[in-house]
Amino acid sequence: YYLARYSERKSLQAASQAVTTVEPDADLPLYLRRFRERAGSGPGQAAASALLEVDGERFTPEFAGTSRDKEIVAPPERKPQEDFATEIRIIRHGITQGYSTDAGLTPMGGWQSHQRGHSLSKSVRPGSKVRIVCADTSRARQTADQIYRGMNDGLQQWGRQADIGAPEPIPELRNFQVWTPEGPRDVTSAFRQYQALMEKMERMAVGDRPRWLVEIDRFYRTQLGGADPIYMWLTIPLMYFEPPQSCVRRFWRGFHRLMAESPDTRIIAATHSGPIRAFATWAHGYDPGEPYNTEEV
Repeated sequence: YYLARYSERKSLQAASQAVTTVEPDADLPLYLRRFRERAGSGPGQAAASALLEVDGERFTPEFAGTSRDKEIVAPPERKPQEDFATEIRIIRHGITQGYSTDAGLTPMGGWQSHQRGHSLSKSVRPGSKVRIVCADTSRARQTADQIYRGMNDGLQQWGRQADIGAPEPIPELRNFQVWTPEGPRDVTSAFRQYQALMEKMERMAVGDRPRWLVEIDRFYRTQLGGADPIYMWLTIPLMYFEPPQSCVRRFWRGFHRLMAESPDTRIIAATHSGPIRAFATWAHGYDPGEPYNTEEV
């Protein structure tokens, strides 16, 4: 039966080439006929339809398929005052090898960051500018590098051109600091000094622990007990930790500087969960919780 149907379709196609009034596969559904017409189009037709155009914007069929939205979207016409001044996306770093040292990303963390950059490339308009910044730590820098590669790979896949700046670390996006006898240090860097001194003092059993060591010990023992040390930092005033309000002001200072240096530029910032939560708490009025790796705000 299938062979007979195949032979019948072939004969109808041959007849349609000779007589234009005969329509092949008339009993097939319309969507299937249209699909076969597109699949059987010649190279000239394929080249002509390589780019689609809607409302003056041209894009590849692949980009149209991957960016299709099931929601009802507003028309492209918008009032000038409704446009964004600057779009800033704050992204937490990918899965890291550990927090006891300034370690880089795991292979999964690198894949996460690349996928985030590839996903962001779908919303980049042709000819627009993107600036990628990060905190000056290994995990944040590697996250920014993979986002940069993912965005370029995505733009190449969608057939689009945009100005994507290479990642650059900026001081305003650093993690929250802890005061030590050697001066303010990143909380991860301070952990190494805390671990060495605690081991020495417990082994020798001499003298009282300094107050900064007691406070950072409380912070990390909260984490070891399964609780949330960032929530403790956000809600309990700590004498030797940088306050959350300071992180919020530092982030705003950095973003205003970037907006002044790069007007009409989208900004993507890769940093750490502690300052992100402080910034989100300031914006929402409550702590929205720990962001996932490569989650964006």
